[in-house]
Amino acid sequence: MISSTTTNILRAVISELQTPVVAVLLVLMAVTVVMTGSFICEFFTEHRKLSEKIPELIERINRAEFSELPGLIEESGLLKRQKAAIRKLLQEQSMTRTSREAYAAQLLFDEEEHYHRYIRWPEAILRLGPMFGLLGTLIPLGPGLMALGKGDTMALSKSLLVAFDTTAAGVIIAAVAFVIFQIRRHWYRSYAQGLESVMEVILEKGESEVSHAER
Repeated sequence: MISSTTTNILRAVISELQTPVVAVLLVLMAVTVVMTGSFICEFFTEHRKLSEKIPELIERINRAEFSELPGLIEESGLLKRQKAAIRKLLQEQSMTRTSREAYAAQLLFDEEEHYHRYIRWPEAILRLGPMFGLLGTLIPLGPGLMALGKGDTMALSKSLLVAFDTTAAGVIIAAVAFVIFQIRRHWYRSYAQGLESVMEVILEKGESEVSHAER
């Protein structure tokens, strides 16, 4: 059997965690508010500017001369980061085919890593919110049950109020983070897929230009 001293120590330690848990939940709520503002700002300043349809752009690339591609890309409705990556690829036509493909793969990886940083925060908050919400729910229940045994309904109601508030906070934090995570992940996948498709067409066109010149 566990001694009463051990259980008292455990209870004292767990009880002391209530304030840090509530503090963490407040920090997570503040981060979620900032993250929501950043998400809304990103929608209006970046995502809405993506007006280019990739299939149509690929058709224009196939019809254009290779020397016309830099101007065509600059005039397209791609995002600034996509244009910059394609511009770097177009500037390295002196490379061999294998080197260009490796360079394109590295550019794609860099873009994916850049956007992955923006989904790490909502993904982390999505996991941490319910965890600390559950902790904030369970910790006050111990003192609340002890108060119930003593007939102290006032202390019980306070404990239950803290438990319900932390549960609601954890669920709200996780819900907002989940929505932002899902939408951003969809955006960034479409960005990466579109960039990869355009780069593949440019690499193929560049190879055909080189073959034609050698003839």
